[in-house]
Amino acid sequence: MFDKFHEECGVVGVFGHPEAATLAYLSLYALQHRGQESAGIVASNGEALISHRGMGLVADIFDEDILARLKGRLAIGHNRYSTSGSTVLKNCQPFVVEWAQGALAIAHNGNLVNADELRSKLEARGSIFQSTVDSEVIVHLIAASKESTLIGRITDALSQVRGKSLVIGDLVDVSIDTARDRWRRALERRLAR
Repeated sequence: MFDKFHEECGVVGVFGHPEAATLAYLSLYALQHRGQESAGIVASNGEALISHRGMGLVADIFDEDILARLKGRLAIGHNRYSTSGSTVLKNCQPFVVEWAQGALAIAHNGNLVNADELRSKLEARGSIFQSTVDSEVIVHLIAASKESTLIGRITDALSQVRGKSLVIGDLVDVSIDTARDRWRRALERRLAR
């Protein structure tokens, strides 16, 4: 019963530091107890997203050369502890997608209680999923939103999910937003300014 940790993922966001990926790495290392299955970091230099993900422990996935390649003043990171989906690289986060609005990286901690329902609706509309984790549902909700701005799309997506502890980083447009269900209205007010 007590033979392994019972935490649920670790997520981190670093904004405005020249060594953002290194700070994300150190943070993930400190949060290693939150997930030992896989880890990843996505950094942004303001023009592109640079990603590295792998299976195992943070110290085994990242070295100096990899961190040097993750250039930028923004970074998000994730340690995975499986709560949904299988233990394979395609389920490792942060997820990075290129879509009509640009590039987007997302890291999520927790479970979306309505993920199966939303996934079925999205697949019926033509969405093709790359992973088996519920976090990818958020990416598809953002892409499928009818809102015109990224902030509007994120707000729309968050209004449809039920769950907690969510970090979304639109790293190319130089912003990191963190939301929890109970703070959603405050986030919407802040983003509307």
